[in-house]
Amino acid sequence: MASTSVTTAPPLTPNNTVTPLETNLNNSGCGTQKLCVNEPTNCDPGSGSCSFFSARQKSGQNFEFALAGETDGYIAAGGSDTTYVCFNNNGNVKFTGASLNNNQLTKQNVNANNVRGRVNGRKIQCVFDATLPALSARTTSRTIGVITGTYDNSTGTFGQPTTVIRTDPVDLSSPANVPNLATANTTASPNATTNGNTTNNAVLFRQTLIQALFISAGVMGLALL
Repeated sequence: MASTSVTTAPPLTPNNTVTPLETNLNNSGCGTQKLCVNEPTNCDPGSGSCSFFSARQKSGQNFEFALAGETDGYIAAGGSDTTYVCFNNNGNVKFTGASLNNNQLTKQNVNANNVRGRVNGRKIQCVFDATLPALSARTTSRTIGVITGTYDNSTGTFGQPTTVIRTDPVDLSSPANVPNLATANTTASPNATTNGNTTNNAVLFRQTLIQALFISAGVMGLALL
């Protein structure tokens, strides 16, 4: 019997260069062509106040992601090990990978490129392609987490994160409109500056990855029974 091989797209070459995003992001294609999460529900990221995340599979583990929201510095998506950060650097959108540990984002290289962005006051939008780390063969689910925070242009450091979007585990390759679970637990006063609020939000964001890992382990454990 002839063997068959499965072709997978190679990981993307890292490139943090940001080119202008010529048009505003919108929610066209959500649920039919891409997976979307927004707050408030069904809001349009191109107008009004709207926190927005979308994912569209391009090939294998390579996806196109979009982020939009109001922030005093950055908006980011991912988990504790791999986080994708778009930030406002003196009126220009910049992009970096990062890890999140002890409520602190630390810049690191990630397999992402083709970054486009625009900023208008506190509103920031960016689109980029990224190669996600492979999941277990027994699960296709990931939990989405989106955070915002300040950025210090003089030191190049990110402030403590606040969670704006959190979901149950979802299949990013399957177009859908996904509800945001963060609103009931992470909404705080815009003027809140206590360490408790930012710490709780950051822990909640980091739990997105932990939850996905537990689900993967549970599925594998059941398969062995």
